[in-house]
Amino acid sequence: MAKRKTPKGDKVVDLKPKAEKITEEQLQELQKSISTIQQIRDKVGGIEAQKHDLLHQYNVLQDNLIKLRAEFEKDYGTFDIDVRTGLINYDKDGEADKKD
Repeated sequence: MAKRKTPKGDKVVDLKPKAEKITEEQLQELQKSISTIQQIRDKVGGIEAQKHDLLHQYNVLQDNLIKLRAEFEKDYGTFDIDVRTGLINYDKDGEADKKD
C-alpha cells in the first residue's frame, strides 16, 4: 500500500484571495432590483388602501339601498320600481306587485 503524501490531519489552505466586494455593475443591478421591489410594494399598499375605501363606500351604499327599499315598501306597498323612469310597478288590480 502506498503512503499518503499529505498527512491526514493537515488542513488545505486556499491561496486564492477572497473578494471583499461585488462588482460595481452587480451592485447597481442589486440596488435597482431592490428599489423596484420597494416601489411595487408601495403601489400595492396604495391599491389595497383604495380597495378598502371602495369596499367601505360600497357597504354604505348597500345599507342606504336597504333603507330606501323599506321606505318604498312602507310608502307604496312595493319596492318594485323602474330605476330608469321611477314608475312603480303595480299588478293589474292596482295593488302593489309584491315580489318574494
